[in-house]
Amino acid sequence: MSTERLETFSDGVFAIAITLLILEVRPVGHGTLAHQLLAAWPSYLAYVISFVTIGIMWANHHGIFQLIDRTTHGLLVANILFLLVVAFIPFPTRVLAEHLRESGADERTAAVFFNATFTLMAVVYNFLWQTAAWKNRLITSGRERAAAQVSRRFWPGAPSYLVATIVSLFSAPIGIGLNGALAVFYLLPRRSAS
Repeated sequence: MSTERLETFSDGVFAIAITLLILEVRPVGHGTLAHQLLAAWPSYLAYVISFVTIGIMWANHHGIFQLIDRTTHGLLVANILFLLVVAFIPFPTRVLAEHLRESGADERTAAVFFNATFTLMAVVYNFLWQTAAWKNRLITSGRERAAAQVSRRFWPGAPSYLVATIVSLFSAPIGIGLNGALAVFYLLPRRSAS
């Protein structure tokens, strides 16, 4: 089976998830509008990290499907699991935005929840990729070298997000900073293999 319908459906889920993020960004607190807009800084931060990460995942999803020749039932199921996590991201984004301005246990819990969601996303993304790439079973003939490069590039994602999650248990700002640094890292251009 061709991957075209899978990719089209996935694009729709990415678009909805990324759009839902902005619905939670609004002025907060009391006082002047300027004060309320400034007080919403946690919403802006959580929005930017989540938006950039979902955008990166969409681009990477598109990239891997340039290497995948066909789909199978297993690949469809792996893709659905991945999209399940992507569609969930607006919720921990909102939780983080609501609790990041607090200090203490709720701030750390929100940061752990946020980073744990990104850890799960990286795990499921790698599961999706390995469903296709394991022994090059669904890789387009002649693209094996590029597939191996993708596997090397993405294996550190889940452990890195896990580190950010663990750090968040002790310091929410540092844990969220690590998550943001991962977004920047994955934004950097990569040399592609032929």
